[in-house]
Amino acid sequence: MDYWQAIILGIVEGLTEFLPVSSTGHLTIAEKLLGLSTSDPGVTGFTAVIQMGAIVAVIVFFARDIWRIIVGWFQGLYKPELRGTLDHRMGWYVILGSIPIGIVGFALKDVIKNDLRSLWVVGVALILWSAVMLFAEHRARQTREERDLTLIDALVVGLVQCIALVPGVSRSGATISAGLLRGLDRVTATRLSFFLSIPALLAAGLFELRDALGSDGVGLGPTLVGTVVSFVVAYASIAWLLKFVAGNSIGKFVPYRVGLGVLLLFALSAGWMTAT
Repeated sequence: MDYWQAIILGIVEGLTEFLPVSSTGHLTIAEKLLGLSTSDPGVTGFTAVIQMGAIVAVIVFFARDIWRIIVGWFQGLYKPELRGTLDHRMGWYVILGSIPIGIVGFALKDVIKNDLRSLWVVGVALILWSAVMLFAEHRARQTREERDLTLIDALVVGLVQCIALVPGVSRSGATISAGLLRGLDRVTATRLSFFLSIPALLAAGLFELRDALGSDGVGLGPTLVGTVVSFVVAYASIAWLLKFVAGNSIGKFVPYRVGLGVLLLFALSAGWMTAT
């Protein structure tokens, strides 16, 4: 992988990781357009590792909130009177809500890295999950705020996060939709989506680090550049998305998702692109 390719993929990752348009789907498309093999372990590893740049952006952006949650969680372990606070509860929500994707991701790692890395899957998932996003917005009551979060909310959103292992679904699109269907307002659903992304994407990146940096991987230089670019772009993307969802439906991303999905399926059918 050349450095210019790593920069482009870092920009794509940073822009799409937290928008409900599927970062993995966009990275798969971009890799094909750049002439890279989407089934190559080194490229797959690179894709997972540069997601860590986006996650570091989340950690930096929400540093005060994350530190408060960590402190509140630890204090609640030995101070029973603090166990009902939102910070202590949020600590448990993130821990327990991250377990499903850890189990499913590990159990299906070979399927995710091989069978699902097909542009046919990406195109179909982009279109089909758009219907779920519209349904979630249609049914959304948005009557519950962050202080109203429960363990059931975290577990449901964590379970739905597993569906995002299918490229084209979008992790944020899946988790925000689940939050809306649970009655959460968009900002609360989006913040919960961000917090649950931290363990999931950090674990995936660390797991794939060896493939990205190994003798058959893309190498340290391009991986580092792609990760840094991803961090910078993702930080701006997070700030924009939080402002956007405060007054806008995630359904506004649907025309783009469906258009891209249809275009992709047409290109594959016409033989302009290969699926893997």
